Amino acid sequence: MLNRNWSVLGLLLCVSVSQAQIAWKDVSSEYGLISPSIKLFKTNERLDEALNIAFYASVDMKDKRNQAFVDTTFRRRLTPSQFDKRNPGAVITVNCSFFEFIQNRNVNLIVQNGKTVSYDTPAVSTKGKDTLTYVHTLGSAFGISKKGKMDIVYNFNDSSLSYPFYSQVVVKPLIDSLSKLSISDNRLSFLKKWKIDQAFGGGPVLVQNKAVTITNNEERKFAGKAIQDKHPRTAIGYTADGKMIILVVQGRMKGLAEGATLPQLAKIMLDLGCVEAMNLDGGGSSCMLVNGKETIKPSDKEGQRPVPAVLTISRK
Repeated sequence: MLNRNWSVLGLLLCVSVSQAQIAWKDVSSEYGLISPSIKLFKTNERLDEALNIAFYASVDMKDKRNQAFVDTTFRRRLTPSQFDKRNPGAVITVNCSFFEFIQNRNVNLIVQNGKTVSYDTPAVSTKGKDTLTYVHTLGSAFGISKKGKMDIVYNFNDSSLSYPFYSQVVVKPLIDSLSKLSISDNRLSFLKKWKIDQAFGGGPVLVQNKAVTITNNEERKFAGKAIQDKHPRTAIGYTADGKMIILVVQGRMKGLAEGATLPQLAKIMLDLGCVEAMNLDGGGSSCMLVNGKETIKPSDKEGQRPVPAVLTISRK
């Protein structure tokens, strides 16, 4: 879940990390994957000397039989296995957006079949010297077009808009006395309509332009030094040749798997060839199923945590 304490910001751009490149084993056959355009890999190699278990899926989105769909609920949560069962034919099911427990709703953009069905949370209020001020951020989102083209952008969305708007470059937080921004605001005049088929928010961005670039300062997802904490993680990105990379890291299990920091996660995604990559909800939410079978073991003692949205990959 998202850390809502945004009063202090963490580390920043172009972070360098030390771990060597990890070796991966192809475990596709163990999970019933028969198409060469969807592969699954596993590693047990240590991550900067710490115990580690991680999986990543590689999905060739140039193969038109591979279809992405963002499934979501309305103010209720389901486990990834429950989502998987209600999507017959799903090959991969993985958690995606952040959410809150009170109304069980997404707090990020969700676009489903070209229609926006969930929106980012409003601005965060802070106390100024003489008045209440608001911090507006443009969070990151991963999008997939009908033709399978992928992109990571910084987006602005609102229930009054037919489409989200986006920027390809990170946007510094806007601080003012307005509780809500409007697309007519001159400060947002550079944004463009994002006509995308499937999309979901998360953050922060981990990789841009084939370099580790963590935009936590601008997106304000985690406070203080939290990006250096080790947790179970989920991340997504894409390669220059059109492969979607979905990574899950097991964690919070002493003597088995400690998890990853965000800089470590970014380095892994870069090593896997990602041009762009972003962090998704992690911790107890991290879970990826392949043909209905768990990859990493979820960290919650109850097992899979119910979430309000997942990304599914199916074969036509």
